[in-house]
Amino acid sequence: MRFKSRLILFILITIVCIVCQVHLGISWAVYPYATCILGFILLDRKRFNQTIRWSHTPTEPPPPSLGIYEDIVHPIYRHFRQQTRYIENLENTSSTILSAAQALPSAAITLTPEFHIEWANKLAVKILGIDVSRDIGFNLFNIVRFPEFYQYAQSGRWNEPLILESTQDNKNIILRFELTRHSTRGFLLLCQDITHLEKLRTAQQDFVANVSHELRTPLTVLIGFLETINELPPEALNQEQLDQYGALMREQAHRMQAIVSDLLTLSTLESSQLSGGEPIVLNSLIKVAARQAETLSNEQHHFNYDIDTQLKVFGNQTELLSAITNLITNAVRYTPAGETINVRWKLNPNGNAVFSVQDTGLGIAPQDIPRLTERFYRVDKSRSRASGGTGLGLAITKHIVHRHNAQLKIESALHKGSTFSIIFPKDVIISSAYPTKL
Repeated sequence: MRFKSRLILFILITIVCIVCQVHLGISWAVYPYATCILGFILLDRKRFNQTIRWSHTPTEPPPPSLGIYEDIVHPIYRHFRQQTRYIENLENTSSTILSAAQALPSAAITLTPEFHIEWANKLAVKILGIDVSRDIGFNLFNIVRFPEFYQYAQSGRWNEPLILESTQDNKNIILRFELTRHSTRGFLLLCQDITHLEKLRTAQQDFVANVSHELRTPLTVLIGFLETINELPPEALNQEQLDQYGALMREQAHRMQAIVSDLLTLSTLESSQLSGGEPIVLNSLIKVAARQAETLSNEQHHFNYDIDTQLKVFGNQTELLSAITNLITNAVRYTPAGETINVRWKLNPNGNAVFSVQDTGLGIAPQDIPRLTERFYRVDKSRSRASGGTGLGLAITKHIVHRHNAQLKIESALHKGSTFSIIFPKDVIISSAYPTKL
């Protein structure tokens, strides 16, 4: 519109000059006309130069008063502004997507239709050993060299993931591969280390099998006795035999009850957080556990106590009593008659407090020590069952210890005995006095 207005003005001035020249005979009218034309030319030249300079930086606001060039410059500027905002949005979106991809719990790799690597996140470096700075553009099969994976990728049947076992840093790991087409121009590969999940699944299967086995034995005994009593005539068994059968059945029933009780305790410990707590003089709990252990021993073992009677910890009284009792009674079960069991509760020079149970029994082989806290794991199965153990005591103790931010330490040597210790950190210790004998 500005251009049209100026053009109309210029035409009007031209007409006026012509009229003055032709009809009025005013010859000097040509001079202002020429001056006007020259002025227009010079002004237009200035605006043109301004437009040229602005064109080198079209993202900057254009200078004012560009005349006829404003109708050209302003649409270009608005277009550049829109494109700039669009590019910024794309960059922000791309950055967000890349950050999310980096945060994935799986190794993520984008591939070309020829399975050449386009991009990989940090976990791909850790799990598959892909070097982003080196391997971009290379074929994936030159890096992930599993024949099963090659067949899986080439088959195009990706409805189900591929599970493979591999070795990394001299450790066996289990990898889960998932391949999908993300567009017409490539694929997305996800790889996850599921070693821990597979171990949990195996542990669950073993747990179910162990529970079934542990409960099957007393149930079989109970059913056998009941069938025997039911099939025999009443006069076939005297009162002494009936009492004997009844005592054996009660024993097996109590065994099943103990297993179920320990299973419930273990389930509660695993599924809940330690709530509450109070200052506990551990000496009082040790006394209770010691009485149970001495009753179980039936004077067949020697007990020595070295206890700090004033040393307190913050925790759950019921849980700590269970852990202490498990350790002392286990020492009784696995220590031959006539041997010594030493119970200590002391403050270490480093500030930690240690409850320990030391026996002079048969000891434990090194390969068995890491597995002692597993559910139903027994070094000597027959001896444990005969002494009334459920196979869950140390598993329960381990969970209780961890809930109190403490550490369960097991030291043992064959034919020399074992020491089970609960090490309490400084932050749960409340007070201490001079130790006295229990």
